[in-house]
Amino acid sequence: MSEKTARGWGAGAAATTLVLVRHGVTKHTAAKAFSGGLGGDNPPLTQEGREQVLLTAEWLRPLAASVSTVVTSPVLRTVETAELVAGVLGARITEEPGFAEIEFGEWEGLTFGEVAEQFPEEMRVWMGATEVAPPGGESFDAAQKRVLAGLSRVLEERAGETVVVTSHVSPIKLIVAHALGAPIGGVFSMELSPASVTVISFFADDRASMRLFNGLPVSRDPFAAGTF
Repeated sequence: MSEKTARGWGAGAAATTLVLVRHGVTKHTAAKAFSGGLGGDNPPLTQEGREQVLLTAEWLRPLAASVSTVVTSPVLRTVETAELVAGVLGARITEEPGFAEIEFGEWEGLTFGEVAEQFPEEMRVWMGATEVAPPGGESFDAAQKRVLAGLSRVLEERAGETVVVTSHVSPIKLIVAHALGAPIGGVFSMELSPASVTVISFFADDRASMRLFNGLPVSRDPFAAGTF
């Protein structure tokens, strides 16, 4: 097996491993409504969301000895998620604006059905073109540039470390697509649960290896519960 074809098997500097944690539920998550970054109403976690994050934080407790930093999006629900996780791990918190959620503009707070009813043509075009933004919002292409710039900063500043990142469904999916060399449109074929964990190791040769996707503590895992 050659180093060129074996992602993550090559010798060299230690990998930088990102433990990507999606925030817990908010009022918008529960309603399945569009909820963007700082341009929206910026809702906090609900009590259910806090409980979800605490379960995930306890699940991650074995990482306490190897994780010194939690990097978070500046959006309230991810900051609250970071505070809960960092409290369990004994880690410090830093913010990375590149990891904020996509801005949904006029769709903020509306459900998918409401957007389809009020903005049918805009929704149709948006679903098929990553360069198209919601009215007053941000496109996936624009968000990808922002997210990957943030990723580059973290990989440079935290080279060789294991870092917890608290972020949102779209940025995490964009990082996954980038790591796998998948088209950006692949974000529409992924599902991430609230307070789920995705783990990716990045190597100095610009290769990456995804080690976990949408992981959940056993008490919340639909496979373990037989409810999938």
